Amino acid sequence: MTKPATRITLLSTAALALASCGVQATGETAADARSTPAPANEISVTSGREFRTREFGAFDEPWAAAFAPGTRVIFVTERGGTMKFVDTATGRLGTVSGLPRVDYGGQGGLGDIAFLPGESSATLGKRTIYLSWAEAGDGDTRGAVVGRGQLVCEEADACRIDGLQVIWRQAPKVTGRGHYSHRIAVSPDGRYLFVSSGDRQKMDPAQDTSNNLGSIVRLNLDGSPATGNAFSGQAGKAQDVWSYGHRNVLGLQFDAQGRLWDLEHGPAGGDEINLVRKGANYGWPVVSEGDHYDGKVIPPHSTRPEFAAPAISWNPVIAPGDFTFYSGKLWPEWKGQALVGGMKPTVLVRVAFDGERAREVSRVDFERRIRDILEGPDGAVWILEDKAGGRLIEMRPG
Repeated sequence: MTKPATRITLLSTAALALASCGVQATGETAADARSTPAPANEISVTSGREFRTREFGAFDEPWAAAFAPGTRVIFVTERGGTMKFVDTATGRLGTVSGLPRVDYGGQGGLGDIAFLPGESSATLGKRTIYLSWAEAGDGDTRGAVVGRGQLVCEEADACRIDGLQVIWRQAPKVTGRGHYSHRIAVSPDGRYLFVSSGDRQKMDPAQDTSNNLGSIVRLNLDGSPATGNAFSGQAGKAQDVWSYGHRNVLGLQFDAQGRLWDLEHGPAGGDEINLVRKGANYGWPVVSEGDHYDGKVIPPHSTRPEFAAPAISWNPVIAPGDFTFYSGKLWPEWKGQALVGGMKPTVLVRVAFDGERAREVSRVDFERRIRDILEGPDGAVWILEDKAGGRLIEMRPG
């Protein structure tokens, strides 16, 4: 069931500036956000316009959300290994069965969800679905995987996934439960999958092109390495790698021009958005706009021009959850800008682009951490909060 619309009052630009200044934090641990929450039902904005919101239920550690193309039905993954869906036209909630066994703990569990844009239908019926999750390996090792199956929805409140099979794996599996990344982006032409593969908190593998850790990979729809990747045909090189030198990529999106961008967690400082190019090396852990957690200095990108520099970076961090490029349907002035969900501080950040560079233009204070953010079919903005009890919130102009 949906809750009644809530009116969101405006705060001054000065109040926003104060709210956005907080202690530096990464947002990558299990600790709760420490930034001061906005008053109940109140969000600070700089645009001078009011918003109204509606809640569409709460979830158990939600991680990702996606609309089934052609519908108003949104699917939500929960990190412990469950999935639900909401018909946003009616508020009806349903469950999904046939999910994989996941390695839950730390940052691991059930992850991203993606559909093929070409399989668009006004009814759910049957369609291809892609999921990512953390998978246990031998001994005390684990790694991210991507699976493909068929989503079958034959009941009003229940769907199932048939024939789910792993089609791609992070390699090698390593110890620890951090920096899986495992975001999925389908290319605008529907031919390729791009998957972010984090450095698994091991750092150096991000510069080792014999593996796919610390990389963004490009796959055919069946999970095989696509032809024309960065090291295609080169002996001893990972055949699925498109770009490398990444740390922990938690956002992966195409803009309206068909360019691929990532949203990446830095260490102590240095969260960034990058324009992702074939064969480019983004420098981690050799360079960063942040430093190590123990205070050890990392040289900035300006010292090593051979590495691809970010379009924008944040220090102090925003600990981003995900981002989306906005179409301008309901907020025309936002067209082409990125809406970024922050976890520390708990903010929605709006970013404008000028060619290959970007700049922050405003922040909206939120009460809780934003794990995912996406645009609905009619231009409404959908916010998925982080952690237990994370709400699915629709945001529209007031």
